[in-house]
Amino acid sequence: MKQEFTVKPLSGYLALLIAILSIGGSIAGFVFNIIWLGVVLMLLFFFIVMGFKVVNPNDSCVMVLFGAYKGTIRENGFFWVNPFYITRRVSLRARNFDSEPIKVNDKVGNPIKIGFVLVWRVLDTYKSVFDVDDFQHFVLVQSDAALRKLAGLYPYDNFEDHESVLALRSGGEEINDELEREIRERLQIAGIEVIEARINYIAYAEEIANAMLRRQQASAVVSARFKIVEGAVSMVQMALEQLSDKNIVELDEERKAAMVSNLMVVLCGDKDATPIVNTGTLHT
Repeated sequence: MKQEFTVKPLSGYLALLIAILSIGGSIAGFVFNIIWLGVVLMLLFFFIVMGFKVVNPNDSCVMVLFGAYKGTIRENGFFWVNPFYITRRVSLRARNFDSEPIKVNDKVGNPIKIGFVLVWRVLDTYKSVFDVDDFQHFVLVQSDAALRKLAGLYPYDNFEDHESVLALRSGGEEINDELEREIRERLQIAGIEVIEARINYIAYAEEIANAMLRRQQASAVVSARFKIVEGAVSMVQMALEQLSDKNIVELDEERKAAMVSNLMVVLCGDKDATPIVNTGTLHT
């Protein structure tokens, strides 16, 4: 596949000097009645003037002569090129694309809304101008397609797909690296360099957002309860062992069961316990 090659055209200042001499000679020719010389030098002047090009920093100029690619000017400055060249300016500056959140289905079929930020620039002007119709539109369409593909490969979270190692919500840099790699592969044909691509917005779609929020809250409550029960069991076990080791009190199995029940209620309850002081014997 053909690629860009850079050229260094004639300095514009030298061409400007020649143009000034040409117009001066043309005027002199008309003054001294040398008409043919004045006409030739006037035509030369216009020919030179039509070839002046100014290339700004981080800009480029793609040149085509009668359908043949003649090179790209990447050096900034004042230049002169063949006036018959058809030139097209292509910016080499980095560009930002902040996408609007789009609605897609994740790996398990849940509708989600996801958006991303892309930083890109033109790397190969030949591919950008001649291998695709409109490279800016190409970037937008292919980036959108890459995001949709990525969203279909991973679940939003690990609630339903417990075997999945990565999730869109918690994948972090790994998900962003995968997105960047996918976009880079798609944009190579257009000579585009992907500087950075990362997800900047992700949420459940409106129709399931409330249900999923309640599910997340329930999952958080279950996890918290699990930790509370696990800690309570350890504390009850430690209490029984210390009572037994230090011979503080002898408890039969029935009294142990009652003590365990009371301790579990106190340790796992949502509200503060209200103790009842027993002023009688242990068995009353």
